[in-house]
Amino acid sequence: MIENVKKKVLKLANQVADGLGIEVVDVELFGKGKLLLRVIIDREGGVTLGDCESFSRSLEALLDVEDPVPRSYTLEVSSPGLDRPLKDIKDFEKSMGKLARIITKEKIENQNFFLGRIIEVSKGLIRLLVHEREVMIPFEKIAKARLEVELK
Repeated sequence: MIENVKKKVLKLANQVADGLGIEVVDVELFGKGKLLLRVIIDREGGVTLGDCESFSRSLEALLDVEDPVPRSYTLEVSSPGLDRPLKDIKDFEKSMGKLARIITKEKIENQNFFLGRIIEVSKGLIRLLVHEREVMIPFEKIAKARLEVELK
């Protein structure tokens, strides 16, 4: 049931995002009593509080009409943050040159945790620079990935 609701909300959220020039990064739905519906948005250069407010108002109006969530819920709209998750190949492409934390489903070069800089994304492979050595990680073997916050 939750996956169906998430798909419906994602479709509606994308309609709103298209009109505002925003990208929907993820839709999360969780809770036991009152549900929390979290929509994570982004745009080139990052989103502002105003972007979140505009998106929230527009999506809320559409959700009130379409009513895809069967129970009471709270809508939360936010940015992905500095340590944003990397969920699909285009996230890796947009993050070239950045530091990433990657956990793989199975061991690659005798390990399944990598912290390194994304130096290339090509043909389903993520090339990561880890301590001055390059590691090739097939995208389909990634269990979880996110950007690492770098303080300069």
